[in-house]
Amino acid sequence: MADLETLRAEVATWLRANAPASIAGTMLTNDEGIWGGRKAVFPSLDAKRWLETMAARGWTAPTWPREYGGAGLSPDEAKVVQQELARLRLPPPLVGFGLTMIGPTLLQFGTEEQRREHLPKICRGEIRWCQGYSEPGAGSDLAALDTRAVLDGDHLVVTGQKVWTSYADESDWIFALVRTDPIAKKQEGITFLLIDMASPGVSVRPIRLISGASPFCETYFDGVRVPLRNVVSKMNAGWTVAKALLGHERSMIADVFGGGAPRKGKGSALAALARRYVGDENGRVGDPVLRDQIAQADLDTKCLALTVQRSRDAMKAGHRPGPETSMFKYTATELNERRHELMIRIAGPQGLGWEGEGFASDELAMTRAWLRSRGNSIEGGTSEIQLNVIAKRVLGLPD
Repeated sequence: MADLETLRAEVATWLRANAPASIAGTMLTNDEGIWGGRKAVFPSLDAKRWLETMAARGWTAPTWPREYGGAGLSPDEAKVVQQELARLRLPPPLVGFGLTMIGPTLLQFGTEEQRREHLPKICRGEIRWCQGYSEPGAGSDLAALDTRAVLDGDHLVVTGQKVWTSYADESDWIFALVRTDPIAKKQEGITFLLIDMASPGVSVRPIRLISGASPFCETYFDGVRVPLRNVVSKMNAGWTVAKALLGHERSMIADVFGGGAPRKGKGSALAALARRYVGDENGRVGDPVLRDQIAQADLDTKCLALTVQRSRDAMKAGHRPGPETSMFKYTATELNERRHELMIRIAGPQGLGWEGEGFASDELAMTRAWLRSRGNSIEGGTSEIQLNVIAKRVLGLPD
């Protein structure tokens, strides 16, 4: 414990000395964070310098081994770094699917060549990743995917389509599930593949949602040649890798939608919203039902955050994410939808603006966020799928 307190003092001193003045005292949401990649646009030179400084120390992925770009810290030591960043209200230097999804998966299943090629670039924010799972004909039934990969010498030739590919238009690489054995049972004929988005035959088309612009895209593969060295694990064994990655994804979604630090529109911000729109001249909210709903949302958010943190600590200690991540994902997304519904009800007519005069910018953002939240219970595995996983793998209920 004394060593951790010594480390805490050293971390705090280093952060104060190295964090650019322009970002000190700020906290960014995940959507606003630095995702890195070849197409990265930094909000300022200081944000770029912050990433480079933290990456040089290995603190973009503090528990990853040093040889892969991390800092080689123990889970307890990494927690100290995260706590000091939060205490000083410093933004994370880097976010994205590389750190939260494909990186941990490569640490578990990747070859040494794959780890050394991809993990340091993830840590330095040089490459941005997206996920190629869902397809037009295989949404909730992920194993029914139809994108084919045919062996041709030392390459696989990939043809097919992915949909709802978040940030594909801004990404450099995609980790994708492809069918390599059309005769085998559907889960047994799938391969997990790493594909460079700059490869000939890859094209991307953004999808516009009801909320306006969105991160989702359609991704097409037209005879894309991918080296066999980009197969993770082995041919036709991708389903095991895919399920492990889904555990990381669901934990990440739970963190973003309900389990992380309080963000705009969440937690106690609901109370501030109620004081603004329905409070009296002293800011008191007289409706007891509304007060109860706000308090319940606050409590649910804090409980979820603590539960996700315990799971995150367990993963840092070596525990692989399991079916409990379905509980996190289900709870977080349903909570986020309920929270946005409550925000709109509190704001009343001011929460229904789309554009034009008469609405503040945050009111217009509220409307779009509410519409966007309707997809939370679908993306990353529908709520119905999560309930099935919980029933079978957690509760042990029969089919």
